Amino acid sequence: MTDRTYDAVIFDMDSTLVDSLPAIVRVWTRFAMRYGLTEEQLQGMFGRSTRSVVTQLVGTDRRDDALAWIAEHELADQEGVVALPGAAAALRAVGSRGAVATSATRDMAAARLAAAGLPAPAVLVTASDVERAKPDPEIFLRAADRLGADPLRCLVAEDAPNGLLAARAAGMATVAVATTHTTAELAPLADVVVPDLGHLSWRPADGGVRVSSSL
Repeated sequence: MTDRTYDAVIFDMDSTLVDSLPAIVRVWTRFAMRYGLTEEQLQGMFGRSTRSVVTQLVGTDRRDDALAWIAEHELADQEGVVALPGAAAALRAVGSRGAVATSATRDMAAARLAAAGLPAPAVLVTASDVERAKPDPEIFLRAADRLGADPLRCLVAEDAPNGLLAARAAGMATVAVATTHTTAELAPLADVVVPDLGHLSWRPADGGVRVSSSL
């Protein structure tokens, strides 16, 4: 994918476009203490929707309370949320051929994009819009559909293995950014791995987006 034209580009949000990790760690650490969870239980959950994590880890009698608690506290904590290198330029360059597909809720996605000062994408698909979370491909297929793009001609930018697995299941090309996982962890799941979106160039071409890597 080092120099190819795509019908559309679909971006994950957290740790791909936006550095929200400090806020996420703060809130989920408090959540784990409140609900008696261990660090080991939370491992491997990054990139999944809040609902899927809570459903797996919290008993049925406390799930509604847990979902309400995490939604309230994540939405309230946007301290230190900033755009990652290359994110703003990428969103501007892809324009109407770009989407954000995130495991965050719609309210959370809007809050984090605004906190980071990023332009609104042409299409935003969130956990509020799908039934099945990543690594299921539903969220990426829905984004492609809203863009009127062939999934086989879409590129997904992701940081997490669950997201990369979802993109591959959708038949899409993948670029991984090594912000939360190592290159060695991401390489088997992605067509190319870059440190951040600043190592890619984006330009309109043939009704789509020409993407090339500087690596």
